[in-house]
Amino acid sequence: MGRKITVAVASDKSGFPLKQAVVEYLRGRDDIEVLDYGLASLEENEPYHVQAAKVARAIQAGTAERGVLICGTGQGVGIVANKFKGIYAVVADTIFAAERGRIINDANVVTMGGWITAPRLGVEIVRSWLATGFTETMEDRAEWLKAAFGKVQEIEAENFRDE
Repeated sequence: MGRKITVAVASDKSGFPLKQAVVEYLRGRDDIEVLDYGLASLEENEPYHVQAAKVARAIQAGTAERGVLICGTGQGVGIVANKFKGIYAVVADTIFAAERGRIINDANVVTMGGWITAPRLGVEIVRSWLATGFTETMEDRAEWLKAAFGKVQEIEAENFRDE
């Protein structure tokens, strides 16, 4: 068995059913360690901005390598996650979008909408996103993609203050 990767997952109330399906899928894999930041039940009520920050901070701290965030549309958690240095979150409501987020943007967080994405599709989106690597299938453009990502990191360094 290869090295396990740690995936942090969180949702607000709107994303709870989809989060539960994703966590169940991830826990069934031998190559994944799951950090479930909740919600643990529909009786809990943490807003999307609180939940997104938990996953972003876990990645920043090195506690997790990747993250999955779910709210009603995937957009709110994506906006919040991208406010953290080193977090590259993409909204994916299709497998293609998730794969492109990894291939082109080296996204370390995928976000989805519980109002938009059925649990079965959400699991497939996460499965595909985890299986895809940066520049994969675009080897002819790999150097350009890596250079572009470097420019994104330069923009990030200019605009984020170190604490």
